[in-house]
Amino acid sequence: MNIRLPSLFARTRRTLTLAIGALAIGAAPAWAAWPEKPIELVVGFAAGGGTDITARTLALFLGKHLGTSVVVTNKVGASGEIGLAYVAKAAPDGYVIGMTNMPGLVTLPIERKTQFKASDFSYIANLVRDPSAFSVLANSKYKTLNDLVTDAKAHPGEISYGSTGVGTDDHLAMVLFERLTGTRLNHVPYNGAGPLRTAVLGGHVVVGGMNLGEVAPFQEKVRVLAQASNGRSALAKDVPSFVEQSVGLVFNSERGIVAPAGIPADVQRRLTEALRAIAADPEFKKQMASQFTEMDYVEGTAWKARLDKATADFVNLWKTTPWSDK
Repeated sequence: MNIRLPSLFARTRRTLTLAIGALAIGAAPAWAAWPEKPIELVVGFAAGGGTDITARTLALFLGKHLGTSVVVTNKVGASGEIGLAYVAKAAPDGYVIGMTNMPGLVTLPIERKTQFKASDFSYIANLVRDPSAFSVLANSKYKTLNDLVTDAKAHPGEISYGSTGVGTDDHLAMVLFERLTGTRLNHVPYNGAGPLRTAVLGGHVVVGGMNLGEVAPFQEKVRVLAQASNGRSALAKDVPSFVEQSVGLVFNSERGIVAPAGIPADVQRRLTEALRAIAADPEFKKQMASQFTEMDYVEGTAWKARLDKATADFVNLWKTTPWSDK
């Protein structure tokens, strides 16, 4: 028998190489081709509010950047907790992400035992902020913020104030307002800015605590008494600030994107790169400006550090001025 050993070894080496290659392909991580299917973007509030509108605008841009469809779903209830819990419990594969609303993201676990905790999330980036605002019907007897303050002092606990839920930015804006002015309002929570706006327009509540972007398009029907930027917003220069009316309230709804903790690093990187590009996109900025929403892009570690600082501040506020009896 005449066997040429070099040729046999060569064939064996080629066979082993092909086998190892096949194993490597079979063992390739599932996220190597991510995304391979639509992504669900979860909003914890009803359709029609600022967080929902921001999310639906973002979904169009994010879908183009990632080459897939991004579908917004509203998981409504418990001041946004239902939506956040849904994201926290989702598989960490990047196919479920959530649009957050700060302060609720950090205040809900302070005031109650929530179905999520801070460590349940991967923090991708904050995108925008939307100043808090107090609004009344256009024909309201309250022409200025001072009119409201004067009447609230004369009738403590009688003037109804609607918010988007206990522990949300709209609710805490009221808590801080009461603390700054020595007043007390009658808090009425709703499941989002859409239902709340309907309640204000229907006269079911006197004052609506909604973000500037949620009421500015309706100024023919409502009067915005004040908005909570440091000064007048460049997007609504006719709306006075609380500060210029001698009430030092500066407060915003901050909206960002989280994913379940433990998502693959490559998926988090792709999400971050997409959001960074979108935040710099002139067309996205134009869309946000048309919604009276200010850009405030902060990503990853820096965003989480800012949230941690906010958490500490709200813990201190809770000790002196608890905003819920839960």
